[in-house]
Amino acid sequence: MNNIQSYISKHKNRFLNELIELLKIPSISADSVYKEEVLKTAGAIKVSLKEAGCDTVEICKTEGYPIVYGEKIIDKNLPTVLVYGHYDVQPPDPLELWTSPPFEPVIKTSELHPEGAIYARGACDDKGQMFMHVKALEFMTATNQLPCNVKFMIEGEEEVGSSNLATFVKNNQEKLKNDVILISDTGMIANDVPSITTGLRGLSYVEVEVTGPNRDLHSGLYGGAVANPINILSKMIASLHDENNRITIPGFYNKVEELSKEERAEMAKAPFSLEKYKKALDIEAVYGEAGYTTNERNCIRPTLDVNGIWGGYIGEGAKTVIASKAFAKISMRLVPHQDWKEITQLFKTHFESIAPKGVKVKVKPHHGGQGYVTPINHIGYQAASKAYEETFGKTPIPQRSGGSIPIVALFEEELQIKTILMGFGLDSDAIHSPNEHFGIWNYLKGIETIPYFYKYFTELSK
Repeated sequence: MNNIQSYISKHKNRFLNELIELLKIPSISADSVYKEEVLKTAGAIKVSLKEAGCDTVEICKTEGYPIVYGEKIIDKNLPTVLVYGHYDVQPPDPLELWTSPPFEPVIKTSELHPEGAIYARGACDDKGQMFMHVKALEFMTATNQLPCNVKFMIEGEEEVGSSNLATFVKNNQEKLKNDVILISDTGMIANDVPSITTGLRGLSYVEVEVTGPNRDLHSGLYGGAVANPINILSKMIASLHDENNRITIPGFYNKVEELSKEERAEMAKAPFSLEKYKKALDIEAVYGEAGYTTNERNCIRPTLDVNGIWGGYIGEGAKTVIASKAFAKISMRLVPHQDWKEITQLFKTHFESIAPKGVKVKVKPHHGGQGYVTPINHIGYQAASKAYEETFGKTPIPQRSGGSIPIVALFEEELQIKTILMGFGLDSDAIHSPNEHFGIWNYLKGIETIPYFYKYFTELSK
C-alpha cells in the first residue's frame, strides 16, 4: 500500500470534518421522533460511498429503516470483502451527564488521547469505525490500489436489534455473496496492544415465575405451614451453581468448546492486572468457575446470572406477608457451539423439575442468540494479523469477547462465511454512555490498517 500515510496526512482534516458532519445528525433508531434524521443519515452514507469509489450504491428499503448497499467489483475472479456497519446510534440520555452536547461534536485532548478525541454520540459506535472503511476504500480507489472486490452493507437498526436485517440477508444472498465479512464494531486492548476479537458469546434470556398460594398470606398465621414462593425461588436459583461455581443444569456443558492450551496461552498475553481490576470495581476478591482465570471466565466460559428478582412487599416500613408469587429474570451467556434454543429448553426442563410440590413454576423465554468464533488459522484472521503487524509493528493478540453480536452468527448461518472483527475502539470510549468518544489516532490508524487487510487477504486467497 504505497503512500498510505502521506495520503492520510494530506487529507486528515477533511477525513475529520466529514466524520464530524455525519456525527451531527441524530440518527437515533429507537425514537420515532428522529425518523427523518435516520433517513437523512442513510442518504449521507450513500453519497459518501459513491464519492469513495463504489460503482453501484443504493438505499434498500426494509420494513423499518433502510440498508445502504454499495459495491466496487473490479474482477469477478478476485475475492470479495463484504463490509458491515451501522449508521444508527443509541439515545444520548442522560443528557445532563454530557460535558458537551451529544450531537455537537468537539475534539478534546487528554493523557490517553494526546492527539485528541471526537466527543459525540456514535463517534465510536459505530459511525467513526464504519466511516474508516469508507475512507479506506477512497484511498485504494484514488491510488488505484484496490486489490479485490468490495461490498458494503450499512444498516440503520443495529441499536434496536437489527430486526429487518435477517430478512434482507435471506432475500439477497446472491447480491451479498462474498469470501469474508469485515466489521469494525468492537475494540482492542490498547493503542500499543493491538488485538483482534475472535469470539463472541451467545445469549439465552428467560423470566421465571413461582406461584404458591392463591393469594398473599399473613406470615404469622401461615408462616411455616405453606411454601413461600420467594424462599423457594431463592433456593432454586442457589442450586443452579455447585461449590465450584459450575452450572448444574444437566447437559448444559455438553457442547462447550474447550480451547487448546496454545490459544489460551495466546489470550494470556493480554496485559491484565488483577489488583487494578478489583480496585476499579471496589471488590476484595474475584469470583467464578474454578480452574479458569478472570479473563477466561468472562469470555470463553458460559455463565448464568440473575438480572433481577422481585416479589412480596418492598415498600416503606413493614408488611408481614407471604407473597403469592415471586419472579426473576435470568440470563445465560453461551460459548460457541451451544445452541441458545437448546439451552433455553434445558433450563426450562431443569428449573421445572427442581420445584417442590407446594409451588407451580412458569419459565418464559425472552430472546437469545448464537455464539461465534473465528479460528486463528482462518485466512481472514491471518490477513488481519498481518495488517496490524504492518501498521502497529507488533502481532495482535486474539481476544474473545464476553458480549454478544447476534448478527455475526446470522451471517455465518445464512451466508456460510466467517466474519473478521477488526475493532479500533477502546474500553474507555464510553459507547452507549454519556461522553462517548473516539480517538483521532484510532480513527486514522483504522484507515491506515484496513487497506492492508485487503492486500493480504487477496494474497492469501490465491
